[in-house]
Amino acid sequence: MVQEVLINDDDYYVPDANQLMTENDTLDNFATSKQKRLLIGSLYSSLQQQTFLAAANIGIYHTDGQPAIVPDVFLSLDVQVPQNWWEKQNRCYMVWRFGKPPEVVIEIVSNIEGDELGKKLKIYEQMRASYYIVYDQNQQLGEKVLRFYEFRGRRYFETSEN
Repeated sequence: MVQEVLINDDDYYVPDANQLMTENDTLDNFATSKQKRLLIGSLYSSLQQQTFLAAANIGIYHTDGQPAIVPDVFLSLDVQVPQNWWEKQNRCYMVWRFGKPPEVVIEIVSNIEGDELGKKLKIYEQMRASYYIVYDQNQQLGEKVLRFYEFRGRRYFETSEN
């Protein structure tokens, strides 16, 4: 139940923001939305000579019969969105259609419900994405703000920060 807070003597109440859900796995907040735009915009500005696809909040289907995973941001080199991108089969990233998983997937932690170091890490590992990056600015998952995982052989290894 949402608590209401009296803000003046005119019986005007507003919900207590601490009691409201402001983000979850499908709902962004202003900060993560802006971070995603900055990442995507920076990639398209700086990699102008490279063919690639960078996107935010786009479903990646990695295994037939399994639901999509939706990273905050991903980068896939040497691929591009098909010209007929409005067709249903071209509206998401299907690993088997593009011929490979993305090289980089990034998760921006907004709460502890996302399971970035558990379920999501395992899915990206199974998908064989070359790099998995977890940005945890508010340190909700521990002391590290930034975690880098590199796929080697059959699993991820966390690389140390420099």
